[in-house]
Amino acid sequence: QVQLVESGGGLVQAGGSLRLSCAASGRTLDSPTMGWFRQAPGKEREFAAAINWNGDITDYADFVKGRFTISRDNAKNMVYLQMNSLKPEDTAVYYCAGRRGTVVRRGPHEYDYWGQGTQVTVSS
Repeated sequence: QVQLVESGGGLVQAGGSLRLSCAASGRTLDSPTMGWFRQAPGKEREFAAAINWNGDITDYADFVKGRFTISRDNAKNMVYLQMNSLKPEDTAVYYCAGRRGTVVRRGPHEYDYWGQGTQVTVSS
């Protein structure tokens, strides 16, 4: 099993920045691919970004390209999501997820482990 705990969410004004962190514990080698998803009230959970084990392959949803950056530190079992130029429509609960497969994917159903989520609220 892999346990994931997110932190770093909060309230920020439009145009501001936040850095989300995800701490992984347990059998972390069972989750080589990591992703960030988000879910706004009344909407389905959607893909935001993902990264492979080595960190040399990343994927981003179109709505975050150029604004968000995913990274990882395997020595610390940490994954990060740096979010810049935040918009009110970025308001959501952000979830860290882990995938047993080594290929970066976008579908929530392709991820095996999930954190509890951290709230991000962007005011206009």
